[in-house]
Amino acid sequence: MPRVPADVLLQTLLDPGSWEPWPAEPAPTPATADPSYRQELAAAASESGESESVVIGLGRVAGQQVLVVVSIFDFLAGSVGRRAAERIVTAFDRAADLALPVIGLPTSGGTRMQEGTPAFLQMINIASAVRRHSRLGLPYVVWLRHPTTGGVFATWGSLADITLGQPQALTGFLGPRVYEGLYGEPFPIGVQTSEGLTNAGVIDAALPLEQVRNTVASCLRIWQARPNPPVAQSGARLGRGASAAEPSVGNKFDAQQDLSSGQERGDEQGTRGGKGASVSETSAWDAVLATRADRRPGVTDLLDRAQVSVTLSGTGAGEVAGATQLALALIGETGCVVVGQDGSAQRDGARIGPADLRVARRGMALAAKWRLPFVSIIDTQGGELSADAESGALAGEIARCLADLSELPVPTISVLLGGGAGGAALALLPADRVIAAADAWVTPLPPEGAALIRHRDVGMAAQMADEQRITAQDLAAIGAVDVLLADPEGSAGVAAPYAALQAALANTTTPVAAADGTDAALLERRRQRWRRLAP
Repeated sequence: MPRVPADVLLQTLLDPGSWEPWPAEPAPTPATADPSYRQELAAAASESGESESVVIGLGRVAGQQVLVVVSIFDFLAGSVGRRAAERIVTAFDRAADLALPVIGLPTSGGTRMQEGTPAFLQMINIASAVRRHSRLGLPYVVWLRHPTTGGVFATWGSLADITLGQPQALTGFLGPRVYEGLYGEPFPIGVQTSEGLTNAGVIDAALPLEQVRNTVASCLRIWQARPNPPVAQSGARLGRGASAAEPSVGNKFDAQQDLSSGQERGDEQGTRGGKGASVSETSAWDAVLATRADRRPGVTDLLDRAQVSVTLSGTGAGEVAGATQLALALIGETGCVVVGQDGSAQRDGARIGPADLRVARRGMALAAKWRLPFVSIIDTQGGELSADAESGALAGEIARCLADLSELPVPTISVLLGGGAGGAALALLPADRVIAAADAWVTPLPPEGAALIRHRDVGMAAQMADEQRITAQDLAAIGAVDVLLADPEGSAGVAAPYAALQAALANTTTPVAAADGTDAALLERRRQRWRRLAP
């Protein structure tokens, strides 16, 4: 397939006139290099017009300054030796010093064979430099060009927060020619392509160049819209769980937003506080049936209302979620990470399995890194019941989700949009703030399962639903729900949930992280919130 020249790539991706290449002082050619290799280097420089296989520089994407690392395939097939590795390491170090996002545009056959093992060992330094940049919470986005293989794919090609690929690009670790030479048969068709890796959950999307700029710009816009650090103000009211000795700098939601005592607030139209909320009387069983309706809106409808959203795919480790969506979103004026259970996909036969929860944990990690609020959308009739789910560690992933979300060092909001059956629902619940549709519910098992355990009769499901106090109103009464949506539209659409979520995000502030990356006051309030539930 045709390769995209570096100059065309940069002109398409970056704002006009913004590209500023940085002169990089190359490391010397290894003293042991034989004369033929020196001739190869000279010929490559003449053919490509560059002194090495990697060029770095500054540019802008929709006004945001970024550092760009771009491979030059015409220079010895984009291979990475000592000099190229040093440029990559320098790029990430400079980006860290300047607090800049990095855009990686690799295309390479991998490590430079002419330099042998010493060049191979430079992959260690590259991976370390990328990780140092990552620890600062700075975005790293990659577009894998045709081809990207070997040590380049196994280092800076695979360490991004968001990984895109050129359609039909050859992308894989072991090149097909090497595979066929070693094993005497061709590599399976369709695996080492951007599309194949997207379907496998290794990268996020196969996108043509003309779409890459908009996607990168959207990601950067969402990152830029993270909440401002809080500013202490004398006389500020304290939210639930705060004490008089605790300054407002630690409060992540304005006290006016705490509606669990039954207060109303005008800018949350269609919502009322949990205790004493005036909502239509609906039986628990009617609520269960309502959330199972074929045309019930879900997470896709909610994301459609966002000003900007970018859907991500998979765990990055070879798994995709069949019933969970992961996205970056700009809701109102606030950027956030959204993990939403897809009720529509579940009605079509998908179930929440181990991979879904690992995708959720990827979202939590990204929220923590980019210092964005984390939003979970709960809408499930129950997790997957199968041998594959058991051997895939479904229980362990539920536990790890609960632990990760409980300790996430950024503001968290859960939206009970529909059903909430079992551990798959509980895994996304323990947030700083919980918003619930009027007919949402949470239960250890679907009511039919609870009836089988308690009465050995699924016909008792409706009675069990009432007995177990599963409704959003029940949850509000014990303090587990903060915003109970009283608007009738809450059960028919996502207007009220979206408005409530937007209002909650508008009142979030980014915690002031301690040296270990946590915010003790935030985490302690979250712990106390769930420990102090009424009986």
